[in-house]
Amino acid sequence: MPVYNEPVRIELPLGREQAASLTPGQRVLFSGMIYTARDAAHKQLAELVKAGKLLPFPIEDSVIYYTGPGPARPGEVIGPAGPTTSYRMDAYTPALISLGLRGMIGKGKRSKEVVEAMARYGAVYFGAIGGAGTLLAAHIKAAEVIAFDDLGTEAIRRLVVEDFPAITVIDSRGNSLYESGREEYLRSVRGLQ
Repeated sequence: MPVYNEPVRIELPLGREQAASLTPGQRVLFSGMIYTARDAAHKQLAELVKAGKLLPFPIEDSVIYYTGPGPARPGEVIGPAGPTTSYRMDAYTPALISLGLRGMIGKGKRSKEVVEAMARYGAVYFGAIGGAGTLLAAHIKAAEVIAFDDLGTEAIRRLVVEDFPAITVIDSRGNSLYESGREEYLRSVRGLQ
């Protein structure tokens, strides 16, 4: 597994060509606009898609961050904004990927169906560090609720981020750091014996 010392700087939106250039283990720094959505918002997005209605943001080449940020303290743009477990969105994600969703940021493994959709349509899954919500929030320069405000913390927000850190976990061909990292670890352990 290659080691990447310098992160790739990505100015959003994330185009298909740039998504295709990323490989598992590669660190990235996002700048531009991303959207938040958790499971309750994904369910409502799926209902809009099924009804043939417009989504509340342009899905093509967008990046969704799976987070439900905490309340902002006075003078702050947003409260702690750490990633949530991604598998909660897996039932809804393939449909969004088929509409052009290019990137997702969260934590944990993805279902086979999501990985297959990623490889079919050229999407990428990124990991953010769980438990570091306050540090990640420091990279969010603006936040605005744009849909489903009745969901409270799970409402969809448009975020403007600057050098938001993540790591490429599953690339647009379906290659996974969860698999390659485990294989490399097992090889290194065998080499020590």
